[in-house]
Amino acid sequence: MTKNYTIEDECNMQFISALKNALNVVNGKWKLAIVATLLKQQRRFNDIERLLPGITPKMISKELKELELNNVVTKVKICDETTGKSIFLYDLTESGRGLEKLMVQMATWGQHHKELSLISE
Repeated sequence: MTKNYTIEDECNMQFISALKNALNVVNGKWKLAIVATLLKQQRRFNDIERLLPGITPKMISKELKELELNNVVTKVKICDETTGKSIFLYDLTESGRGLEKLMVQMATWGQHHKELSLISE
């Protein structure tokens, strides 16, 4: 059964271990950005590349493989009806979809933190 952690758990070793687990999965400059591109729909590799200026194809490939290994992203093979060729789409797993609420909270915090940092300068 999944434990729902609270602030009272902050120094608990189980809490720290679970937090480290989560950080190990999403650690990296581009992983959460890639997940963000998949929140609303499946995407092809080229679509992800187009949506994330500044990332190299090699880095997208590396990050997608790691996200797949950690069961956050899945790669789906489909047949393109117009060309008859196989194409691959990337999609979030149930676990990957579970990151959406956290990512919205992180983005909100990040914007708030940036605004506070500008005020204090």
